[in-house]
This record gives sequence, structure tokens and C-alpha cells, in this order.
Amino acid sequence: MPSLKIKKGDHVIVLAGRDKGKHGEVIKVIPKENRALVRGVNMVRKHQRQSATAEGGIISKEATIQLSNLALEDPKDGKPTRVGFKFLADGKKVRFSKRSGEVIPENK
Repeated sequence: MPSLKIKKGDHVIVLAGRDKGKHGEVIKVIPKENRALVRGVNMVRKHQRQSATAEGGIISKEATIQLSNLALEDPKDGKPTRVGFKFLADGKKVRFSKRSGEVIPENK
């Protein structure tokens, strides 16, 4: 499986769809489906029945969004960028922004 360019904790920008232009943080990535869950983006309303643990009513929550509709936010200027991979002098593989050449910091 190829290494993904978008990971959990990254700040991304939506490129297409009804939320085009919105920014958010990746909560979860689903590689098998090629989708991601982004905080505050692609909100859907769900009618939930009342249960012993949860309250009933209409709740809003994030739905997954296709990875092709997301672009990583450039760490330098905050605009959408493509991602490349390169090896540092110590042999570590890192992601970098093709827009500015800046190394994208790892999220822990």
C-alpha cells in the first residue's frame, strides 16, 4: 500500500464540494476507502432515536470526505499545497510542501 500524503492531525483545506475553501484538522483517515474525517467539515444531520445512553433528537456530526477533495495546508503561508517525500541527511523520510519546499512537521 502506498504511503498516504494526508495523516491524522494534519491541517487541510477542502478543494471541492459544498464545503469548498473550509479549513479543518484531520480526525481520522480511512485508507481502504480513500476517505478522511475532518473536524467541522462535511457536517450532516442525523435523526437519532433515544436510548439508555444517548439522548434522542437531531444531531450534527462530521461525515467522511474523499481524500482527492483535500489538500494539505502549507506550513509557511496556509495555502493549499501538494505533498512530496524526501530523505534527510540522517536517512529519515519526511513529507515536504511542493509549494514552499518547507518540511511538514510530524503530528504526535
